[in-house]
Amino acid sequence: MSSFICVSVMVESREAAIADAAAAHAAGADLVEFRIDRLWDEHVPAHEPDLLRSLIRESPLPCIITCRSRAEGGEFKGSGAAVLELYTSLMREAFPPRYLDIELAMLRQASGPVRERFLAAAEEAWRRHDLSTSLIVSLHDSVGRPPTLLARLAEMRAEPRFRLLKTAYRARSLRDNIELFELLIERDRPSIALAMGEFGLMSRILAPKFGGFLTFAALRDASATAPGQPTITDLLHTYRFRSIAPSTKVFGVIGWPVAKSLSPLVHNAGFEATGFDGVYLPMPVPPEYEHFKATLPDLLAFSALDFAGASITMPHKQHVLRLAMEDADRTWRVDPLVRRAGAANTVTITSDGSIHLSNTDAEALASLLGAIAPLQGMRVGVLGAGGLARAAAAALAEAQAHVTLFARSSDKAARVAAELTAAGSSYAHPVLAAGWGDRAAAGLDVFVNCTPLGMEETPVQGQCPFTDSHLAAMEDDAIIVETVYRPVETPLVQAARRRGLKVVTGDALFVAQAAAQFKTWTGHSAPVGLFERLVAEALGVPSGGPTPEGGPPPAA
Repeated sequence: MSSFICVSVMVESREAAIADAAAAHAAGADLVEFRIDRLWDEHVPAHEPDLLRSLIRESPLPCIITCRSRAEGGEFKGSGAAVLELYTSLMREAFPPRYLDIELAMLRQASGPVRERFLAAAEEAWRRHDLSTSLIVSLHDSVGRPPTLLARLAEMRAEPRFRLLKTAYRARSLRDNIELFELLIERDRPSIALAMGEFGLMSRILAPKFGGFLTFAALRDASATAPGQPTITDLLHTYRFRSIAPSTKVFGVIGWPVAKSLSPLVHNAGFEATGFDGVYLPMPVPPEYEHFKATLPDLLAFSALDFAGASITMPHKQHVLRLAMEDADRTWRVDPLVRRAGAANTVTITSDGSIHLSNTDAEALASLLGAIAPLQGMRVGVLGAGGLARAAAAALAEAQAHVTLFARSSDKAARVAAELTAAGSSYAHPVLAAGWGDRAAAGLDVFVNCTPLGMEETPVQGQCPFTDSHLAAMEDDAIIVETVYRPVETPLVQAARRRGLKVVTGDALFVAQAAAQFKTWTGHSAPVGLFERLVAEALGVPSGGPTPEGGPPPAA
C-alpha cells in the first residue's frame, strides 16, 4: 500500500479551512487534517459541532478531525472527556469524518462509561459506513522519546478497536528515526510513526519505504502544525514522495547545518531524470566527532534503510576519515587522495558492502582550474586549513602545482602543510604555509577561498578575505576561485570582478562536485544541464551553466 499525504490545517474559521483544504487537494494531497484545538472550547456554546459538521460536509478531501491537547504539543486546554463526547456525536452524524484522532492519554483519563460509549460509537460508525480505519489512537511527545513508549504501544496494540495507531515524538538525533522505522516494520495494523523536529524529516519522507499509513505535510512553510513538517510541494517535487518504495536506496548530505543545502534538489532531480530508484535527504549531525561517530555506523548497520551513500560537508569531512581509521567492524576503502588530504566528501556503500571514501571537491576544483590554465607549475594560494582546503591543496599539489596555505592560525597552516607534504611523496613541490597577512603575496596565479567568509546567514556574512588593496596587488591575470555559493555574488566575487580578475564562482564548483558524486553512486552520467538550471533558479542567478568569468559585469 502506498502511503497517503495528509495536509494539516489549523482551523481558524470555516472559510479559511475549506479554502486551505481545496488548496491541499489541488496540490496533490490525499487527506486533510482539521486541527480544531485552537478553535474549539468546550465551554463556549458558539463552538458546538455545527462548524465541524460543515467542515466535514464541504471538505474536498477525506478528513481527519484532531483536537490536540497542550500536553501533547497542541493548544486545547479542555478535558479529554469533552473531546470524546464531541467525537461521539460526530460519529453518529449522517456524514461522519473519515478519521478521528484521539490521544491515548485522553482515553486513559476518561471514565469507564465515557470511554466505552466512545469506542462503541466508533465500532458502530465503522460497521455502518464500511470504514476500515476510522479511529486513530495517538501518542505524542514534543520533548523526546517517551520513556514508556514500548509499554504504551503494547497497550494500544492490545485493543482491537484501535484500528490505526500513531506515534510521534521529537527526535533528538537522526538515530531516533531508526526505532520509528522498526515500529512500522513490526506493525500489526495500519500505523503512523513520525519524528518531529529537524532530525525527524527522514521519518516523514521515508514513510512509503517502511509502509507508514500516511505522512503529514504543511500547505506552506508558515502553516506547519508540527516541528519539521515539510511542505507538500517539497514532499512531492523535491523528494518525489510518490516514487519512494521499499526498494528505494537512501542517500543524504551529512553536515551541520544542512537545511540550506542544494544537494537534495539536484540529486533527487537527477534520480528522476535517469530513472534511478533513490532518494536524497538532509541528514543533520551536530558538529562534534562523537555525534558523527554515533550516527553514521547506525545508519550503515540498519539494513532495511538501504543506505547507499552520502555527501559529507562541514564540519565532518575529516571526521569520516577518522571513523574509517578507527572502525574495525567494517571494510573501508579509502582513495589515496583522501588519505593525503585527510578529508573526504563522498561516502559510497558498494555492492559487496564495503564503504568507499572519495573526494569530489578535489576532482571538481582540479577540473575547473585545469580547463582555464595548465595546473602543472601553477602558483596557488589556498585560504583556510579545514577539510575543503586540505582537499584543494592535495589535488593541486598532486597536479604539480606550487601550493601555499594561508590561515588565520599560522601554526595550523604550518601543521596542515607539513602533513600534506609528508603524505604526498609524489608531489613535485612541497606544500608551503604563510601568514594570513601575506595572503595577497605577489606572484601567485590563483587564489582559492576555502573559508566561509561571505556566506549568508553566518557570523561572517558580508566579509571578504581580501581588501581592495590586496586585490590591487595581484597579477592582472590572477584567478579567484570562490567555494561559497550562498550567495553566488559573494563580496569576494564582486570585488574580484571590479578588479577585472577571472572568477570561478561557488555554484560552478558545487555543480561539478555533485555531478561527480552522482556518477559514483548511480553509474549514470549526471544531467549537468539540469543541475545547473536548478541551482541557478534556487540561487536567483542567470541560468545557462555556471562558468568561469573574467572582468567586471557589463554596465546596466
